[in-house]
Amino acid sequence: MGIYFGTDGIRGIYREELTPSLAFKCGNSLSRFCYNKKVVIGRDTRTSGDILSLSVTNGLIDNGVDVIDVGICTTPAIAFLTQFLDCDYGIVISASHNPPMYNGIKIFDKNGYKINEQLENEIERKLMIPISQDYDKIGNYFYRPSYIKYYIKSITDKISSLQGLKIVFDLANGASYKITRDVVNKLNCNCKIVNDKPEGLKINNQCGALFPVNISNLVKKYNADLGFAFDGDADRIIACDENGEIIDGDQILFVLSQNESCISSIVGTTLSNKGFELALEKKGIALIRADVGDKYVVEQMRKTNSPLGGEPSGHIIIKSCSTTGDGLLVALKIAEICKLSNKKLSQLIDYTPFPQININVNVIDKFRILNSEKLISEILNIQKQFKNNGRILVRASGTENKIRIMCEHINKNEAIKKAKHIENLILQLN
Repeated sequence: MGIYFGTDGIRGIYREELTPSLAFKCGNSLSRFCYNKKVVIGRDTRTSGDILSLSVTNGLIDNGVDVIDVGICTTPAIAFLTQFLDCDYGIVISASHNPPMYNGIKIFDKNGYKINEQLENEIERKLMIPISQDYDKIGNYFYRPSYIKYYIKSITDKISSLQGLKIVFDLANGASYKITRDVVNKLNCNCKIVNDKPEGLKINNQCGALFPVNISNLVKKYNADLGFAFDGDADRIIACDENGEIIDGDQILFVLSQNESCISSIVGTTLSNKGFELALEKKGIALIRADVGDKYVVEQMRKTNSPLGGEPSGHIIIKSCSTTGDGLLVALKIAEICKLSNKKLSQLIDYTPFPQININVNVIDKFRILNSEKLISEILNIQKQFKNNGRILVRASGTENKIRIMCEHINKNEAIKKAKHIENLILQLN
């Protein structure tokens, strides 16, 4: 990670870590890596999205790059359109699952993959020295929200009719508010859609993937077959079965694996559950663990030629269909599997995850604490005690001043005990 780029692009509180000036410089710096001189840009519903999108756009245009602005649009849609429109890069103005006051800049390469750290570092090096073209060579701006129809068609072409299923969607008042409705209408779904307003101050606010209790309650209220919740830019999904039980990313991958033939490996992360790993082993499928972050999952998928990958938090990638996490596509694939198999979602998950405890600790200097010999020693001691019955992972958040503790054990009380112990130690070191 660099000065500005974290695990998922540039992200921060608007006007504090992320300003219009920084957005302009980012666009201007990126312009120097454009060959076709064409970039597509979209954003989620956040209030700061307009000014940041225009700031990035101005930085690009000022140095001779044409910009296609598709307006409010999901992250996976931009990944698709970058390839479809033959652009040098695709840009998403979004802070994904973060609260409304945050925003971010995500960048995709011409093939629809998130740019690598080498290019991020190069962009940072050129940030402080903006350049511009002569008047007759400045770029053009095109506002083309209608281009989203190409992404919608790409989704509906991949899914058979879902007529007969009753599905609940929670859209987090985010970027998928219109796309989801357009897609499910074409697939003849009987849907109840909530939190589907483009209200930037309400994005991710007690709704969406971070608050799955909403879909759980609604599935039970409406006697629905399935429930799905997305985050603000819809690259992340949490599901719910017909009983209102929450289904995380590991379990979603397990369901999707039943729709793949001759599959030998799936890419998860260091957070993927041990119970999930053991269940895959019984099916003859290896779990390959990548670093936390969907771009690292995709990188490992490409290296190992794995058809599926994802994170427990809900970034799920189906290699044959998408280059990045796509909440809507994954939701529809799950629904299609249920319909074609004539099974309920609960019937497609036949393993029990290890109880897992996750604690986020606010700190002043996350890297100083993580390098503490006392903390390192205690983590190693706990893992030694667990043997094969559990795992503990302590890591820095890639986007916030937090240390994340993950502890899982076949005995839930033991997982809670050890996670709390590490939390208290971190607070002492803070």
